[in-house]
Amino acid sequence: MSRKPRIDAERNRNRVLEVARDLFAAHGDEVQMSDVARTAEVGIGTIYRHFPTRQALVEAAAEHRFAEILAFASDSCAADPDPVHAVERLLGNIGEVLARDRGLSGAIESAMGSTEPQGGTRVRFEKLAKTLIERCHAEGAVRRDAAAGDLYMIVCGLAAVIRTGSGDWRRFTRLALDGLVTRESR
Repeated sequence: MSRKPRIDAERNRNRVLEVARDLFAAHGDEVQMSDVARTAEVGIGTIYRHFPTRQALVEAAAEHRFAEILAFASDSCAADPDPVHAVERLLGNIGEVLARDRGLSGAIESAMGSTEPQGGTRVRFEKLAKTLIERCHAEGAVRRDAAAGDLYMIVCGLAAVIRTGSGDWRRFTRLALDGLVTRESR
């Protein structure tokens, strides 16, 4: 029988995760477990109790970031009555989060080999993308051949532009949307 974690243990875990995410965002793959413990003001044992390896900590920080993006998408974009505006807001939020967490993206790629969401997180994002594209289709707002995979591909391109610093991610987003959205809906 599984027991609930103590409140202070859960609070420590959340604090460690927030600190780790901030440190990875600022310093990328250079961050060590001892840096997280010191900044979070917890013992190194506390870190290892919650995250047995550095990779587990990086993966948890990645999941934390993806959960934040999905929460915004569910709370703000799904309810937007204008599906094109919802897609624009989703891409804008993803861009803001990734730009703020650029160092975290490097740590994720180093630890996991990819910055793409995995498992259930990816499935939830793909479902959301499908819903948004279907809403856009219902209003004739996107090209007839547009699919949820296209939105996912735009997000991957957006992530690459930000991660590599190869251009203005806002401009990339506008150009990608111009290719997706029909002229009549603009």
